[in-house]
Formats: sequence, structure tokens, C-alpha cells
Amino acid sequence: MNNENEIINTCNCNTIHEDVIKRVKETIPDEEDLYELADLFKVFGDSTRIKIICALFQAEMCVCDIAALLGMNQSAISHQLRVLKQTRLVKNRKEGKVVYYSLDDDHVKGIFDQGLEHLYEK
Repeated sequence: MNNENEIINTCNCNTIHEDVIKRVKETIPDEEDLYELADLFKVFGDSTRIKIICALFQAEMCVCDIAALLGMNQSAISHQLRVLKQTRLVKNRKEGKVVYYSLDDDHVKGIFDQGLEHLYEK
């Protein structure tokens, strides 16, 4: 354990700051909302889903095109698209027999861009 970790893990204060606790408690979202947010972030934990999202930044695409782009089978892509759709990150529309997928809204790009911005900060 280095000194930095010891400093972070040690609190020499014996006073509970009730005013701070109360103020912070009032701003924390409900448990159910936090659970849903955690599930949303879990979706970003898979590189295939991240690749699909990146592809959909560029164009609306069908499963066949995404599978060809990523060098994967359609079944695997369909599974990942189902997960992305359940979390409202992508939406689809049908044109004849072809189903096209796109990002659900601009928030998806914002979440992604903020994550990249954080990674690139040095």
C-alpha cells in the first residue's frame, strides 16, 4: 500500500457532518433509477456493442451490413442489437423485409463522446 492510498482510505475526522449528509442524500437519485443507470452502463461494457454504436454513428444499417462490417455472424449481431434496443440505445424501422437500426437519440452520442473525452484527458 502506498502513501496515496493510505491518505485516501483514512479519515481523521470523528465528526459526522449531518448538514452535508442531508444535502447530498436529497440529490441522490432513487434506488430504482440508480439500478437502471447501472444497467445502462453495463451495456457499454461489451466491445461488440461499442463497435455497433460506432457504426450507427455513421449510418443507419441493417443486421447484414453490421455483421459484414464487424466480421461476425448475423445471429451474434442480432443478439447485441436486442440488448441495445432493450436499453433504448438503438431503435429500428422496417422497410419491406429489411430492418434498419439507428441510434435512438442524440444522448447516445453524447454519452459515448463524454466517455472518449474522459479517456483522452491526460
